[in-house]
Amino acid sequence: MPERLFVCTPSKLGAYADCPRRYRYSYVDRPAPPKGPPWAHNSLGASVHNALKNWYALPADRRRPEALPTLLKGTWVREGYRDDEQERDAYRRALAWLESYVDTLEPGADPVGVERVVAVKTAVLAFNGRADRIDARPGPAGPELVIVDYKTGRAGLDADDARGSQALALYAYAAERVFRRPCRRVELHHLPTGTVAAHEHTPESLARQVARAEDTARDIMAAERAVADGADADEAFPTTPGPRCGWCDYRRTCPAGAEAPGKEPWAALERPTGPAPDAG
Repeated sequence: MPERLFVCTPSKLGAYADCPRRYRYSYVDRPAPPKGPPWAHNSLGASVHNALKNWYALPADRRRPEALPTLLKGTWVREGYRDDEQERDAYRRALAWLESYVDTLEPGADPVGVERVVAVKTAVLAFNGRADRIDARPGPAGPELVIVDYKTGRAGLDADDARGSQALALYAYAAERVFRRPCRRVELHHLPTGTVAAHEHTPESLARQVARAEDTARDIMAAERAVADGADADEAFPTTPGPRCGWCDYRRTCPAGAEAPGKEPWAALERPTGPAPDAG
């Protein structure tokens, strides 16, 4: 019998790559261990992402800066903040980011997709993911697609971050097959600094990222089979202790994570260089 395809998203693959134990807590153990409290930086990132999604849902003639306060208030996620003062400050910052960002956009230009799910199957994967935005731009042989990913967290993103992002590469690989148009360029739009980190993939570099994802999927399936056959789950899904442990949702459950100093839910907002985890 052919081996089943591994159904995955970028976050599922990323969880295992970051720490197999965190993957196990998220996707294998049932019932899943309790998570820690919500993170303020995730609330902030989700609020900004949803506001931009709703910006493009407006008719083109209503995409004006004065619409942004209503859009942001309508999508605002309040969880994780230290107090009302910190939340109000975060809202003001987010609104300023959005105002600066939409000033760079053409109000009448509609992307090919906004929060668009793209999916593709390989010999190993059944991949699906939701791209923040998919643009169509002129290319040498006609329109080409561009994957745009909004970032509100860690500062200092550069071309290496765009080049190394497995998620962006998988979005591009899937979008090219869904829309039957070339999709090689990927961009990270960092709203707090107004910068864009970009990379132009080749068919070969996309294939390498897909192969890397398939290798991760094989490792996951092997670990899941081992547990099903009676192996110790802690050995099949080991921890990779490090600075990320302080930000892990399962720090209190994981023996290795519990040894790391915990972070307050709002700690990332107080870092001058942005949060340690990626806020999306």
